[in-house]
Amino acid sequence: MTGSDYRIEVVESAPFAENAYIVWRVGATEALVIDPSFDSDAVLEWLDREGLNLAAILNTHGHADHIAGNAAIKQIFPDAPLIIGVNDAPLLGDPDANLSAGFGLPLVSPPADRTVNHGEVVELAGFVFEVREIPGHSPGSVVFIARDVEPLFVLGGDVLFAGSVGRTDLAYGDGPLLYAGIRSKLFDLPDATRVFPGHGPSTTIGRERRTNPYVGENPGTYRLD
Repeated sequence: MTGSDYRIEVVESAPFAENAYIVWRVGATEALVIDPSFDSDAVLEWLDREGLNLAAILNTHGHADHIAGNAAIKQIFPDAPLIIGVNDAPLLGDPDANLSAGFGLPLVSPPADRTVNHGEVVELAGFVFEVREIPGHSPGSVVFIARDVEPLFVLGGDVLFAGSVGRTDLAYGDGPLLYAGIRSKLFDLPDATRVFPGHGPSTTIGRERRTNPYVGENPGTYRLD
């Protein structure tokens, strides 16, 4: 996946088919890794093959399938800050809260080096990201909106998917809160904005605004709020 001057590589990890992303500017020497999962070796191999250093690890939220690779990647790049939303940071070190214990795979992540809040702007690896907190799938899921590219893109975690939304039947889940957050904090973005979710294919804000059966303009039987 490419833009005019950036690249996005996806690494899908079993057993949850989670999408980790590697994002970098064309010609740059630093990259970002978003939500490294269980296949951290593939992420590290890609960075090595492309000759990229790691500027930061971004976690959209603290569930196990999105943080499982944090420790392995921090071991290789100890100076790369681990960044997560302030309200999901406690999940990193709690196997029950991050759901890994419930799946029989108890794990903990290194603690966050930096937490971010809703509305904060962060500059990393040549990108300018706006942080928006959209809870409901987890206590403090955040999305990272790249504001300095055209079209915009969103590193969205498990908030909005192509034709679906994040699960709300897990601990701390809240469907109406998630749906309201998507409509107010994502659907105000331009139609062409690309969304790179934590599972499944990429999509656009315009497509989901029009057709998503949970939160779109003409929601079907899935609408619960």
